Amino acid sequence: MKPVLFAILAGLCWGVGEIFTKAALNSRQVGPMAAFLVRALVTLPLALAAYLLASRFWSTEVANDFRAMTGPVWAKLILGSGVLAGFAGVFFFYAGLAMPGGDISRLRPIAFSLAPASAVLLGWLMLGEPLTPRKLLAVALILLGIVLLTGDSHAREAAATPHSATAA
Repeated sequence: MKPVLFAILAGLCWGVGEIFTKAALNSRQVGPMAAFLVRALVTLPLALAAYLLASRFWSTEVANDFRAMTGPVWAKLILGSGVLAGFAGVFFFYAGLAMPGGDISRLRPIAFSLAPASAVLLGWLMLGEPLTPRKLLAVALILLGIVLLTGDSHAREAAATPHSATAA
């Protein structure tokens, strides 16, 4: 249950946090890359503190010597966690939020539903995780939800519903 609770907390933190980010972008006092920079600057010292606590006091961190890590492990951390998840994902998400029509109510569900759909498929292909009929149905429903959110009818509804760019 603890992993599910942590996933729920992560989703809530991202959901609430990105609402604040979108509101800041809507103010037109900050651009998406400035918001991204602030996120990174705030994240680094907090991540360092969490790592030190986990490794020295909570004993939840693997006793690691970064110098002993192999090249493939470094590549996975740098490319996967650092470049793709840490930089590119946030870069594209914030850039989309700052654009006209970048409604968080549309973009967030798209971005954060493609993540689990791709994780299910890549977990099966690359990590050997089981791909059950239930998981396949879930991926299909996720993709259907994305189509419903971004289809032509949504575009017509958005065009018919005026809203202020400074709202939120």
